[in-house]
Amino acid sequence: MGTLQQPVSAAQAYEREAAKEEAHNHHQDAGALFVLKSKGSWVHCGYHLTTSIVAPPLLSLPYAFTFLGWTAGILCLVIGALVTFYSYNLISLVLEHHAELGHRHLRFRDMANDILGPNWGRYFVGPAQFIVCYGAVVACTLLGGQCMKSIYLLSNPNGSMKLFEFVVIFGCFMLILAQIPSFHSLRHINLVSLVLCLAYSACATAASIYIGNSSKGPKKDYSLQGDNESRIFGIFNAIAIIATTYGNGIIPETQATLAPPVKGKMFKGLCVCYMVIMVTFFNVAISGYWAFGNQSEGLIYTNFLEDGKPLVPKWFIFMINIFTILQLSAVAVVYLQPTNEVLERTFADPSSKEFSSRNVIPRVIARSLSVVVSTTIAAMLPFFGDISAVIGAFGFMPLDFILPMVFFNVTFKPSKRSLIFWLNVIISVVFSALSIIAAIAAIRQISLDAKNYRLFANV
Repeated sequence: MGTLQQPVSAAQAYEREAAKEEAHNHHQDAGALFVLKSKGSWVHCGYHLTTSIVAPPLLSLPYAFTFLGWTAGILCLVIGALVTFYSYNLISLVLEHHAELGHRHLRFRDMANDILGPNWGRYFVGPAQFIVCYGAVVACTLLGGQCMKSIYLLSNPNGSMKLFEFVVIFGCFMLILAQIPSFHSLRHINLVSLVLCLAYSACATAASIYIGNSSKGPKKDYSLQGDNESRIFGIFNAIAIIATTYGNGIIPETQATLAPPVKGKMFKGLCVCYMVIMVTFFNVAISGYWAFGNQSEGLIYTNFLEDGKPLVPKWFIFMINIFTILQLSAVAVVYLQPTNEVLERTFADPSSKEFSSRNVIPRVIARSLSVVVSTTIAAMLPFFGDISAVIGAFGFMPLDFILPMVFFNVTFKPSKRSLIFWLNVIISVVFSALSIIAAIAAIRQISLDAKNYRLFANV
């Protein structure tokens, strides 16, 4: 007699997924096993995404507006939000598709290996992602040092401490945070970081409106400055700043923290993240540019001081800088994860326990060294802002604006007559061109500023 097929309950389906995952874990390397643990919920995923995207670089959005003006500035912000939300969802769909087929990708370069072929992962995606993420760690360390220095100079205007000393202090703080074992274990820190980014964005918006309404601020002038050449390059520089602000570069690693089954969870996480983006990016960019016009500085906080004298109460500037320093440390730790994963894969033994001395000792040494190197780079090159524009053009743009479309078209092979096929092709082509031009604009900016560069300069 034929046996009737029992309907599969949700619990059984979950157990099967978990069993598949378990079987998969036995073949995993130490990096995937220890750093990219799949235990999180969609809410945790939202925290991780928010920390990696909504970071202090958003404080330079009013500066990007100085090259674009009102209309183009707001248009670029909206396009950036739409394109990245779309492309992160595409990556997530491709990852879900592969997870359903039984091989779940936990890393960007694994996706590239599988979809485009091994050389793509090894020679392009792997290195590009490493440079983007490590560059982000260096930039956070430098910015943390600059925020500390501004607190110090406010409380002690004739102080003799140099910028690199503050960078080293921030680096020491990072040394401790870098030892947090896995990406999933950052979830509580990233919740705090989400609250912090809302806090300093609200403070920056409030301060801009306060100064803009008082007689203390500069005369509002929204005209674009400079000759034609510098205006054109300025536009591409601004586009690179906005692309870098929306950039992420670690979507697959973030999705790897989700417990199976992963279907639909990433979309909810992205919705959490983009709600925060709407509140922070637009408020800071519009209020900052409204208050300071084309005088907006690379970091909007600089506008709150005039000749070293604060235009808002002193305690307010202390508070906003402390919020920023704390969130910078969370952002830096998130961007250390791909580096940690590579170190773990190289030095750890997957057959030993995660906290056995065989794994803990190499982990502490390797991670500490990676933080020491990033802190040294930040202290030596205080003009790293210019370099990060190049990193944004070569790294963030391909990883976030181009590859997701390519992955989707290669994986799902939509018909060449379909709208989605052509939409993806157009986005990839436009952003490839933008990425090349933005890289040229960023390199031009470096050559213009090079005469002011000094190692360990006290900027």
